[in-house]
Amino acid sequence: MKKMNAAQYTNLMNTCNADGIIGALAIDQRGALKKMIANYKETATSQDIIDFKKIVSEELTPYATSILLDPEYGLPAADARAENAGLLLAYEKTGYDASTPGRLPDSLNVWSVKRLKEAGADACKFLLYYDIDEADEINDQKKAYMERIGSECVAEGIPFFLELVSYDAKISDAASEEYAKVKPHKVNDMMKEFSNPRYNVDVLKVEVPVNMKFVEGFGEIEVYSKSEAAQLFKEQSEATDLPFIFLSAGVSAELFQQTLHFAKDSGSTFNGVLCGRATWANGVEPFITKGEEAAREWLRTTGRKNIEELNDVLKVTASPLQHKIEAETTIQ
Repeated sequence: MKKMNAAQYTNLMNTCNADGIIGALAIDQRGALKKMIANYKETATSQDIIDFKKIVSEELTPYATSILLDPEYGLPAADARAENAGLLLAYEKTGYDASTPGRLPDSLNVWSVKRLKEAGADACKFLLYYDIDEADEINDQKKAYMERIGSECVAEGIPFFLELVSYDAKISDAASEEYAKVKPHKVNDMMKEFSNPRYNVDVLKVEVPVNMKFVEGFGEIEVYSKSEAAQLFKEQSEATDLPFIFLSAGVSAELFQQTLHFAKDSGSTFNGVLCGRATWANGVEPFITKGEEAAREWLRTTGRKNIEELNDVLKVTASPLQHKIEAETTIQ
């Protein structure tokens, strides 16, 4: 059982519901959202991004336990969120420098955990691209970087949510059959690494350990049988003592919900989700092509349906945070 100081524990509880389940909405996308908007107009402006995030926050946070935003474009959306919703703020710059090997992490220039907390964050989120098999000269830089952020979060009394995105430096297409074969090792072993107490991580935000499109019965090409996939979900859960939540990785709402049921049936003790594009992505088109009211109408109907259906799934699949984490008691 992981112990947190009282301030961090209180802030963590602000991100989940009364049952200790995280059903968070993620819209900290910056580069990805620009590209989505640019599908429907020549250039995505900063105001487009700010306005869309704000609309999503206003319409969907009444149904979410918390919202993940970025401090670059998301602070108006943070102010617009429902009173019941906690706030996670991203600390990393968007994307990575593809011209430099290693997908090295970089934090936002004018932000610190102290400043995220001052902006109202209940928790700090950092996204790390990690290849467990990459050279030590690269991975040691990443480990040291996470140690710094963990120490900042402890000092400021807010939880550290570490989002881990796996890759293979030698495989360019993470959606390929080739990558699907190595993904379980990449995902589960990096979870083991960053569960080490030296990083002071409080919650892991992670991919599911398989590409479900290559699981028997879920896609045309079978890389894993259902029993093999189930074992990999169980091994993932056993790879960490920390609370962990799943990211949607841009898959459809329907597939994500099916995946959560499969995870539960496989023995996974995941503690919720931080779900982004699967919830709101299809609202971008009406926002750009028809305007704000059309986007709000989509969010109030289909967007709300996506998140409420996900909440219903979480009620029967996710495990309470309190099974893995507790507040320290100070003896006077």
